[in-house]
Amino acid sequence: MKISVDVDLTPEEFRRTLGLPDVSEIQKELVEQFRQQMLNGADGYDALSLMQPYLNSGLNSMEAMQKAFFGMMTSNTSDKNDK
Repeated sequence: MKISVDVDLTPEEFRRTLGLPDVSEIQKELVEQFRQQMLNGADGYDALSLMQPYLNSGLNSMEAMQKAFFGMMTSNTSDKNDK
């Protein structure tokens, strides 16, 4: 038996249904800050340094995820080579 359900929701309705916060105002503020920083220092614009304050906490978890992924990959290949 196969049951199919179609739900027609806007992104806003879907976000509210899942109980996710509305971050549109924060997003607008960040975009405006980026725009101002780019306009103020267009000659020395560096996207990585601009994003660094917002990425600091995410980089550590990203590095941990990469290490775990590569650890799984190398453990699988070493198991196959041992057989």
